[in-house]
Amino acid sequence: MNREDIIKEENRVYAKPRLLNDNHMHYCPGCSHGVVHKLVAEVLEEMGAEHLAIGVAPVGCAVFAYNYIDIDWIEAAHGRAPAVATAAQRLNPDKLVFTYQGDGDLAAIGTAETIHAANRGENIAIIFINNAIYGMTGGQMAPTTLEGMVTATTPYGRRVDLNGYPLKISNLLAELPGTCLVTRQAVHTPAAVRKAKAAIKAAFENSLAKRGTSVVEIVSTCSSGWKMSPAKANKWMEENMLPAYPLGDLKNTAK
Repeated sequence: MNREDIIKEENRVYAKPRLLNDNHMHYCPGCSHGVVHKLVAEVLEEMGAEHLAIGVAPVGCAVFAYNYIDIDWIEAAHGRAPAVATAAQRLNPDKLVFTYQGDGDLAAIGTAETIHAANRGENIAIIFINNAIYGMTGGQMAPTTLEGMVTATTPYGRRVDLNGYPLKISNLLAELPGTCLVTRQAVHTPAAVRKAKAAIKAAFENSLAKRGTSVVEIVSTCSSGWKMSPAKANKWMEENMLPAYPLGDLKNTAK
């Protein structure tokens, strides 16, 4: 009897989703993007929705989602993913349309598009990677950067009097009548990964059921931008990010 014969399918944690292609992932060690990509691919595959899915990826590290998940993708201009997703969903009402965005994209240049799409209750899902920094462009301060956090553009730490407060945009979106699900998750532990996967599945189901806009924020690490090892980045996130961005549902009208 070989090892494959004794592993139950439900316990197979390293199986590669069919929708993840063989392209070499370029993400930095410890980056949360790769884990979330795997979850998106798994959920679409398990739902049998790969032929219904249209993903919208904008600018930043998030843009490379189209290079790894084998579904139909549209690349949007910086911040405009919710607007592009609105058009895609209205023109193809039977499709599962979702955006995949980072915090610099969604909560900075794309703030207006995000808020107004959610306020209209567009039947889209938004996956929001929040690592509190601009990862791709050199580690500059993002709207979600924590008070006192050192970045390339706040070398002495973010100052509220100069830079304003960290923007908890998911909390704002939860107040809008057009959102049906706003949840904040993470992928730093196996238990967190399972909860994040369930949240992504719920968001996709909401989109197909036309319940309104779903937002899944994933509090994430950026080892390169934070100038830390993956292990230290996870610990720093637990000690600093999660108190500022506590995990759990902010709104869920489907319950």
